[in-house]
Amino acid sequence: MICRGFLAILLLLLSCPVTALAEPVKTAVFGFEFFDDTMDARPDIVAAQKIWLAHANAELLAMVVASGEMTPVDLAPLASRITELAPFYKCNGCEEDLARAAGAQLEVLGVVRKVSNLILSFSLQVREVATPARVLRAGQVEIRGNTEESWLRGVRYLMKNRILAPGQAPLAP
Repeated sequence: MICRGFLAILLLLLSCPVTALAEPVKTAVFGFEFFDDTMDARPDIVAAQKIWLAHANAELLAMVVASGEMTPVDLAPLASRITELAPFYKCNGCEEDLARAAGAQLEVLGVVRKVSNLILSFSLQVREVATPARVLRAGQVEIRGNTEESWLRGVRYLMKNRILAPGQAPLAP
């Protein structure tokens, strides 16, 4: 009877996911960039969307840290170069050198695309910084409504149900 109990515990331990035991991977979290198809230039809307983008990126960073799979690297020393090269969705991988320079093995970057004042699309990728780079995880979600609450809900859904969804392969390159 004791042997069966010991065997059951041993089997349970051996069946634990490897990601729970792995060290967090150093990650350059570049976050979301914003692209506005509507070209809405009303000052109040532009100002609000800048704030919402900052809050969405703060939520993304918090969720990356809370995942335990990734640990953000400090990108502050590269801030001027990041500003110079942005937006990354137009530079065909130019951010990879920045991620490498920061000591990262992975990068997290995405785009919030405003299709209309009602429809926004969030896309996000987790990619290796190695050569050749490859996408390890990716996801996209469309939200309805251009409010801070809808932006945050979009980030949370995307992270929980796409990027950090259960059953994914480990991120360790």
